[in-house]
Amino acid sequence: MGCKANQFESSIIEENLTQAGFEKTTSIDEADYYILNSCTVTHKSDNEALYHLRAAKHKNPDIKTVITGCLAQIEKEDLLKNDFVDIVVGNDEKLDLVRVLNDTSNTQTCIASDIMHLSEFHKAVLLDTTKTRASLKIQDGCDNRCAYCIIPFARGKSRSADIPFILEQINNFVSHGFKEIVFTGIHIGLWGRENGMTLLDLLKEVEEKTNIPRYRLGSLNPLEITDELLEFLQKSEKFCPHFHLSLQSACNKTLKSMNRFYTVEKYLEQIDKINEIFDLPFLGSDIITGFAGESNEDFEITRQNLEKSGLSQIHTFPYSIRKGTVGASLPNQVDDKEKERRASIVKEISAGKYSEFVTKNIGTVREVLIEKHPDKKSGLLKGVTKNYLTVLINSKNENLLNTLAKVKITKYQNGKIYSELV
Repeated sequence: MGCKANQFESSIIEENLTQAGFEKTTSIDEADYYILNSCTVTHKSDNEALYHLRAAKHKNPDIKTVITGCLAQIEKEDLLKNDFVDIVVGNDEKLDLVRVLNDTSNTQTCIASDIMHLSEFHKAVLLDTTKTRASLKIQDGCDNRCAYCIIPFARGKSRSADIPFILEQINNFVSHGFKEIVFTGIHIGLWGRENGMTLLDLLKEVEEKTNIPRYRLGSLNPLEITDELLEFLQKSEKFCPHFHLSLQSACNKTLKSMNRFYTVEKYLEQIDKINEIFDLPFLGSDIITGFAGESNEDFEITRQNLEKSGLSQIHTFPYSIRKGTVGASLPNQVDDKEKERRASIVKEISAGKYSEFVTKNIGTVREVLIEKHPDKKSGLLKGVTKNYLTVLINSKNENLLNTLAKVKITKYQNGKIYSELV
């Protein structure tokens, strides 16, 4: 469940268990263990995790249910009060699940240390040759204390992978035929800060000392996208012009109460600058609707600013109260139905923005990384442009799989983007 970092770690867990002799099954009836890597960003994700665990135990009373991830870290022993939970494993221990499962007795067990004292980055590598693009986790944890967010308490303080490790892994990916790396983490904009370094320092090393043709960045706080970073990325032939900005609101009053240290005016200006210096960059964002104290007037300001922004797509979700955060104790909490209503409005704006962005790309020539698996329905080749559009290519030539090619985008029809080789 949850973010890309969690998905990456889930794949590591699966690989470790398989190498240790465990066998994956799609049938709960024949499984000895049911392992859930949980998310706790919202109440909905908490409830979903508990639902899956309860359902697994109901279907197979003899199965051992194991919950790890962020909900496991935050709730720890409280989760064991549920008779459908057998083993709780914290975030610091999740990549050592082989040892945990081999050592655990038949009694309910909680193995979750105090992650706030953790200062070491756990190096983990996933070489999944079935994929076209490789993910590399370069950072974990978060030092920010945004009023709505529980994740710093689930992941601990920010800690970074060292440059030699990162370069070694990238070169290993290149030797196995990968053409693109996606840098992931909980807050990659904090990479290197504990050592007096910046993400820009890392990217300079990546460009100079590896032969990876393309790289893509995860989510960034607007304050972390400096003019110096933009100048470097603009000159890069390897960087994919795809930015995901962690905005959260487009109203200054709401941003202040969220404990976000930038203004709407500043990041709208930044979005305009990015759109100006890159050729049709993809600009995604996150927006929370209905944060504590967000009035109808505040949301209207957000709506208007999002409408006029140069964003390409907006990921939105209703605010969820997280116990232990500042936001949970604030007055004037917004009604759940109103949160959902506002979220649906932002989703409509997003759909319009995305359609507009795709339309601007029609007629342009783009570099595409052709995926190893063609589109199931049409059988056509499928690929991802540098600016993050998934396109269908008018060809079934399997010799082109996992190659970089030039395509001309021809049309946008029924939610599909079509192109032809040039």
